[in-house]
Amino acid sequence: MKTLLFMDDLLFKYGFPNHPLTPLRYEYFREYLSESGLLDNPDLVTASSSVADESLIALFHTKPYIERVKELSEVGYGLLDRGDTPAYKGVYEVAASSVYATVEAVKRVVEGDYLFALNLAGGWHHAMRSSAGGFCVFNDIGVAIEYLKKWKSPDYRILYIDIDAHHGDGVYYPFESDPHVYIFDIHEDGRYLYPGTGFAHEEGSGPARGTKKNIPLPPYAGDEELLKYVDMACSFARDINPSIILLQGGLDGLAGDPLTHLNYTVDGYINSVRKILETCLDLGIGLVFLGGGGYQPRVVARTWVDVIKLMLSL
Repeated sequence: MKTLLFMDDLLFKYGFPNHPLTPLRYEYFREYLSESGLLDNPDLVTASSSVADESLIALFHTKPYIERVKELSEVGYGLLDRGDTPAYKGVYEVAASSVYATVEAVKRVVEGDYLFALNLAGGWHHAMRSSAGGFCVFNDIGVAIEYLKKWKSPDYRILYIDIDAHHGDGVYYPFESDPHVYIFDIHEDGRYLYPGTGFAHEEGSGPARGTKKNIPLPPYAGDEELLKYVDMACSFARDINPSIILLQGGLDGLAGDPLTHLNYTVDGYINSVRKILETCLDLGIGLVFLGGGGYQPRVVARTWVDVIKLMLSL
């Protein structure tokens, strides 16, 4: 199936110095992708990103926060949140490149150019409208959702599925009362893991009650639990019949991740992604895959190649 992959030097700088989120995973990914031979497949198209205009970022983020990121990016030090997300010279441009790639991926999928598109340096689901959080500078997902609502219509039906080990608080809370943004988030229980949110009773508010599903998993949950709830996510998708799916496919739920306590295998993860992609085919809609977390660089890089192989095989 025709698939679009965003990759370039600026985009693949996303990460932080002396930090769990290292750009090494993108270096390994380039290496493994080259070795795989997939770049010779005519159905895989690569594209470069660009630095998003401030007006695009401002669809989700406040102007004072954008200015703060710019300022700390220029001076090259400081904290963008309470301690997890440090600034460095050029961080604004790197983060803005991630926003551009995700929005462009969404545009190309909605326009029908590609069924699947990937921004592996996207999926920064902890950034709030006026702050960074959890290694996330700009929330490319939030920007993309706001872009879709402005471009298509406020009631455009968007399904956001999140299988990162951490709850996507920066997507859930800003859209908690929006009945047209559907969310299915499978993550480690917030009692044991940052950001401490995403409990089962959080199902949206007001007119959006029931349009959101949070699935907190106990520590050491594995493939059985993941696959069970991904099946539920796919049923949820069929019930609501969205126009597009955004998948935050963070790999920090894989066994051995140094920051989390889940126990997925690569096979279990790939089977879960397969179920979601096949649901897209059944519904006749496209999907944008966002890389999100994952702190075993070589494992993450190899698994991303496996995801692309899967997309091209469908």
